[in-house]
Amino acid sequence: MEEKKDLKKEYELSVCLQCGKCVAGCPVSSKSKLNTRKLMRETLLHDVSKYIEEKSEIWECTSCNTCAERCPRGLEPSKLIRALRGYMIEEGHIAKSVIDALESAYKYGNPFNMPKQKRADWTEGMPVKKASESETLYYVGCVPSYDNRVKNVAKSLTGCLTKSGTDFGILGTEEVCCGSEIRRLGEEGLFEELSEGLKSALKENNIKRIITTSPHCYNAFKNEYNLEGVEVFHYTQIIAKAIKEEKLKITKEMKKRITYHDPCFLGKQNKIFDEPREIIKSIPGIDFVEFDRSREKSLCCEGGGGRMWIETESTTRLSETRVKDAVSMGAEIIAVSCPFCMLTLEDAVKTADLEGKIQVKDISEILIESL
Repeated sequence: MEEKKDLKKEYELSVCLQCGKCVAGCPVSSKSKLNTRKLMRETLLHDVSKYIEEKSEIWECTSCNTCAERCPRGLEPSKLIRALRGYMIEEGHIAKSVIDALESAYKYGNPFNMPKQKRADWTEGMPVKKASESETLYYVGCVPSYDNRVKNVAKSLTGCLTKSGTDFGILGTEEVCCGSEIRRLGEEGLFEELSEGLKSALKENNIKRIITTSPHCYNAFKNEYNLEGVEVFHYTQIIAKAIKEEKLKITKEMKKRITYHDPCFLGKQNKIFDEPREIIKSIPGIDFVEFDRSREKSLCCEGGGGRMWIETESTTRLSETRVKDAVSMGAEIIAVSCPFCMLTLEDAVKTADLEGKIQVKDISEILIESL
């Protein structure tokens, strides 16, 4: 079939050594049928349409990129999985929860079936500029805009940026989903539509710099939008720099033992490891401890790759392993810098019956308490 030939050529499947390093590194392979090595081989040798319907395990992929990090040939199995998901969407082999998320992103500019008009409700009572009033855009993202828990991250980060003297504006109700997770669900066409709309908004508002809450949004703008003349930063980079330049005055101690969870899209995929740690360590009184699996080896929380909208078999989530590890280290707070990580880890605290023993907080929430 033409589809198989295209996949073979685009993803260089014949180059695959079948060494299995991708499977060995895959965080979900130990509890799922997902086998990236096998998928590479089958897609090379067989007609995609003959086996794809039976490969429901491709929805287990979190797009963490560990497979690509470990591949000796520099291949990217997670991108093949993304293409196979697209094929399944075209053939109608797709869960209703995914359909709902995609339809919502198309209709409302977010995957949560929330009205566009409510996107900036979190700013109520806060003096936030419009994007047209600054060359720096704070791109809030869908989860911080709509999720009641994560709205506090947007508020805390706005406070930190304001106190640092950073001039910025937001798109408000004009903001739409960056399309990162839409693309990873396999819907390339919708990703292109969303990205083109945002690129037009950036141009219309003369935006020269973007600051994001989410590593997923950061990765999309930085590596997938092909922006010219626009700098892209994750907020931890901006805040860490402000602390170094003494633009933020940390005045309060926090006597807590804190560990930090590296998000896959910030750490593994974009090598931003130091800035989040520098922010945490700059707060007096904090006892900082590292996870055994940290930085490049950080354990995926399973929130990426569109997994927020995918129902999977009932097995122990990696996020539960993560929070149990944190408790065993004596940590009182797991610091995060990603909205998806926050939601998965907070849910894990509840399902592991660890409420009252450990908290999950965004770095901006921790910092704002010390300013």
